[in-house]
Amino acid sequence: MLDQEIRPAVAQDGGDIVFHKFEDGVVYLFMQGSCAGCPSATMTLKQGIEVRLKEAIPSIREVVAM
Repeated sequence: MLDQEIRPAVAQDGGDIVFHKFEDGVVYLFMQGSCAGCPSATMTLKQGIEVRLKEAIPSIREVVAM
């Protein structure tokens, strides 16, 4: 899902998201490119990526940027 849906959408704004690990219901991602340090990155992570991943994979509790 990250590679097919989320990364292409983020890439349109010059950013990238790379999976790091999944542990105890938490997905850890690296935010790169224009996403790194962007003020909107937290909103994108929580209201976009986290919501979409939770819809597809109910065992996910949270998505965290590293």
